[in-house]
Amino acid sequence: QVQLAESGGGLVQAGGSLRLSCVASGRIFSIHAMGWYRQAPGKQRELVATITTGGNTNYADSVKGRFTISRDNAKNTVYLQMNSLKPEDTAVYYCSARITPVIFVNDYWGQGTQVTVSS
Repeated sequence: QVQLAESGGGLVQAGGSLRLSCVASGRIFSIHAMGWYRQAPGKQRELVATITTGGNTNYADSVKGRFTISRDNAKNTVYLQMNSLKPEDTAVYYCSARITPVIFVNDYWGQGTQVTVSS
């Protein structure tokens, strides 16, 4: 089985920083795109940032210039560096990865980590 485990969430004041990590483990043949999504209370889950195997990145307009996504392919890990945090960034952040465990590709999700930004 494939598992994604996020870490690094917490409570921070507005203007502060947090770094989220997500490690993929289990039976993995290859990992393709990885990304971060978030869901605030009463809202739909939304894309935050994605990164391809080759390092090409994509960001939501709301986080451009403040968040940076990166990955360490050797460690099966994706990171999200979040700077200049705002109260509206408060949400549960989910890691996602497109992985080929053996033959077929599937999308996997982590359990989520809470990020709370106080004003």
